[in-house]
Amino acid sequence: MTPPEATLADQQGQAGATPSAVSCGVPEISTLKQRADFLKANHGRRQGTPAFLLQARQRHEDEAPPASLIRIGFTCSKRVGNAVVRNRAKRRLREIARVVLPLEGTPGWDYVLIGRANITGSRPLDQMRRDLIGALAKIHAQRPKL
Repeated sequence: MTPPEATLADQQGQAGATPSAVSCGVPEISTLKQRADFLKANHGRRQGTPAFLLQARQRHEDEAPPASLIRIGFTCSKRVGNAVVRNRAKRRLREIARVVLPLEGTPGWDYVLIGRANITGSRPLDQMRRDLIGALAKIHAQRPKL
């Protein structure tokens, strides 16, 4: 649905259109979908928090996604709970990633957030956001493996 203040030129992508996220300096974010990408992140760096586990890895320059892209994946095992509980936990993880990663994430990295049983669904979102910011800082402060 087009906002009422939008003009015909805006709808056609011409003059007056709002700038894209890339032109504003905010990195583009996409979602991991292939199992192989999750497995690669599993072999990268890890940082635990009370509500989730963060896995991260820096992509190589020769990999297909552009280096300016941040990729994120979400997963919750059956230990987290039934399908309703798992989906609620993943929605909460997606929300904190949506808010935090454009500001704190590093382009060229893949991140995976793994939910924890009984905590991911009940921990306050502001604490989860702070946990993610702290986990990202620790991940990027680690020395690279030789």
